[in-house]
Amino acid sequence: MIEDKDVESEIESFLGDWYGEHQPMRHWFAIFYKELVMMSEVSLAFIARPGVSYSLRPRLNNGNGREFFAIIDVIDDDPANRWLSVCFYEDMITDPEGRGESIPGGLGGSDGYCFDLPDDDTDFGRYLIARLREARTAAAA
Repeated sequence: MIEDKDVESEIESFLGDWYGEHQPMRHWFAIFYKELVMMSEVSLAFIARPGVSYSLRPRLNNGNGREFFAIIDVIDDDPANRWLSVCFYEDMITDPEGRGESIPGGLGGSDGYCFDLPDDDTDFGRYLIARLREARTAAAA
């Protein structure tokens, strides 16, 4: 549950302002956001850089000391055709289907994985939700 009402309001405003008739990435961003809100002891940061990205960063309160356990970026280089990039520390998730792209040193100097979601893909979205849950669990270890 989000305790920072300013962050919650900012995210809700962003979702409300996301325009376009067919925006499946808005749908997936909202699903990931709701999944994180339901996780216990998770706080969220939201970093808006219009024209570049909107970044949702969940952190486990009293976790392993890392600033966040995932990054969910809405890539905003074309606001009419946004896509998502979901990234994790390499040592906090598995990628059993090999769907992620390894990013050596790419998360604050640590190795990570990023998963790009450019299209409405229910199976891949569920796969990413499983990775979010896995990362949340690893953050508590």
